Amino acid sequence: MRGTSALVTATALVLLSGCQGSGGGGTAAAPTTTAAPPPVAVEVSPADGAIDVSPTVPLEISVTDGELTEVDVVDGAGAEVPGSVADSAGDPAVDVWTPDSPLAYGTTYTLTATAEGEGAEPAAAATTFTTVTPQKQLTPSIGPLDGQTVGVGMPIRVYFDRPVIDKATVERNLRVTSSTPTDGVWNWFSDTEVHFRPSGYWPENTDVTFDADLYGVDLGNGVWGETDRTVSFRIGERHVSIADAGTHQMEVYDGDQLVQTFPISAGSPDNPSYNGAHVVTELNRHRVMDSSTYGVPVDSPDGYRTPVEYAVRISDSGEFVHAAPWSVAQQGRENVSHGCINLSTENARWFFSFSQPGDVVEIRGSDAGTLRSDVYDWTIPWEQWRAGSALT
Repeated sequence: MRGTSALVTATALVLLSGCQGSGGGGTAAAPTTTAAPPPVAVEVSPADGAIDVSPTVPLEISVTDGELTEVDVVDGAGAEVPGSVADSAGDPAVDVWTPDSPLAYGTTYTLTATAEGEGAEPAAAATTFTTVTPQKQLTPSIGPLDGQTVGVGMPIRVYFDRPVIDKATVERNLRVTSSTPTDGVWNWFSDTEVHFRPSGYWPENTDVTFDADLYGVDLGNGVWGETDRTVSFRIGERHVSIADAGTHQMEVYDGDQLVQTFPISAGSPDNPSYNGAHVVTELNRHRVMDSSTYGVPVDSPDGYRTPVEYAVRISDSGEFVHAAPWSVAQQGRENVSHGCINLSTENARWFFSFSQPGDVVEIRGSDAGTLRSDVYDWTIPWEQWRAGSALT
């Protein structure tokens, strides 16, 4: 017991001496330590080994606890692919590498990103991926044509030579901008045809640009967009004519001004003209009217093959505004045509010179039904038109 007591006392004296210190009797400072900087982390996408990647997919790089210093992209042969890095529009913490020219279909690429942090070792990440090889590539046909001036009734029409399965994705990549903003939307007429128009006729003297950004877009069933297309055109003067089959008169407006009133002969009771807004699609100085083009044989009792002048086509149902000197006596009094709007040669010459593709001829007062033609867009009520969008 005495030994144990002596040991405890000695230990206590040592501890007391340590607490008192020596010299001035102040408290000793704790030693200073510096934390090591966190390691740099780099992540890239698409995932390493990914296949069937769209050539327009964003190549994203995110860096934690450091700064991106270098990005390299090479193709499968090791050739460098030029490009640039910018902040992602959706997430400022993510950088996106964009090629100077679009990546190709059916090609393997490797992206390597390097980053450095303060006082830490550089870090790198890499991904190798392969773009999709389409079974079929499509470039749509578009109207109006680039550089064309058209009337206020001309819709934008896009035609595909194969059915579009994913209409919503395609529609998101069809962009229309205009110098006078409109409320226009797209309407799918079929799996291969989509049109764009505003709720009312286009504002006159408007510049329109249509971008079909379809390269790298999956249209469905192995079909992909072949290229991007841009079409710029102009909406010209507002020409809207009202052809009334009941009063046998056609009023021609230039903007809001009535500039001509012509006596007409519209479709006879056996061949009435269609009601509704017709759109001018072509102008023929000379044309042969042939009943076989709409299913009536030339040698049948109702058939005909007649040369005419100043023919302004307003539908693909065989309807024109044209010179008909043989019906001048009936013009303004009686409907005797096969569905066309008959004018005297002098009046038809004036109307031909006045007209342009995209102008509108609204036919009213006929006993026929509503127009169904290649361009019957304006006969579709607006709410029904909007419901035809894949994004509704």
